[in-house]
Amino acid sequence: MKRFISFFLVLTMLVSLTACNLPHNSDESTPDNTEKASHYPITVTDHAGRQVTIEDEPQKLVSGYYISTSLLIALELDEKMVGIEAKANKRSIYKLSAPDLIDLPNVGTAKEFDLEGCAALEPDLVILPLKLKNAVETLEDLGIDVLLVNPENEEQLTEMINMIADATNTKDKADALLSFIEDKKAHLAAALTGADTPSVYLAGNSSMLSTAGSAMYQSNMISLAGGVNVASEIEDTYWVEIDYEQLLSWDPDYIILASDASYTAEDVLADPNLANCTAVTNGNVYQLPNKAEAWDSPVPSAILGSIWLANILHSDLLTDTECSEMIDEYYETFYEFKYSEN
Repeated sequence: MKRFISFFLVLTMLVSLTACNLPHNSDESTPDNTEKASHYPITVTDHAGRQVTIEDEPQKLVSGYYISTSLLIALELDEKMVGIEAKANKRSIYKLSAPDLIDLPNVGTAKEFDLEGCAALEPDLVILPLKLKNAVETLEDLGIDVLLVNPENEEQLTEMINMIADATNTKDKADALLSFIEDKKAHLAAALTGADTPSVYLAGNSSMLSTAGSAMYQSNMISLAGGVNVASEIEDTYWVEIDYEQLLSWDPDYIILASDASYTAEDVLADPNLANCTAVTNGNVYQLPNKAEAWDSPVPSAILGSIWLANILHSDLLTDTECSEMIDEYYETFYEFKYSEN
């Protein structure tokens, strides 16, 4: 009997030790899918000030705006997209990073949105520009969540990134993107400390005499690049038309053309009205690249516009090699292609 009791006690101890080594049912051992489920429901505030409660992680997404579409790629959500804005085949970034998007059904533009076509795709979440706020009620009546975005400046771009990341449970990827942006801003600030600040005139897409004032994103791009926007006295929140007399009075050191300009640097250099402009006299007229995206607009990659411009304005402080490496780092990290090889 004593031997039986001793054996029973040893057996009990072994069972207890084994139980101690088993994983606990805590947050640390919760499977990934359970962690994701615990993220919802979540309420986010969009750029119309609407509070939108999302009950479950969206599996089918529609983006009616090229800026939000580009962000969805960076957040690795392009495979969840079932609809896209019109003219997607004209966006180089899609061809380079997510070519399958080009063949998705399009939901039209901000001017001609296909509400019926969008609803037919049965998305869980639709992301639209603020201009399409009239479409919200109909989509919500169908049980479809809608976020309205308006990334017109750096602050609103950051808000949009966080908003969409919260809604789609991709905060870690958004944090990595925002960290990249802040890191490169700090790099520019350190590299350009104490440097001269040349004056810059940024010419618009449709006309060389169209420019952006201090309230627009493009003005911030110039500042980050170590330049001064000659049109900073203009406070309008949209492109403003000026005349030659005004431009000549500003007499910028550099003239930078928007990436999608309908004219060329050669056109500006050959313009007899600008023969006495310092930028033209010195040959300092350049066009922003448009190989992937328009960096002179508040897209997720917009920091690259400041990096490229800093290289133009301060090539002695930010070399061609440094500029190329940072651009490649961005696209390899978030879009899985090498910019310099395309």
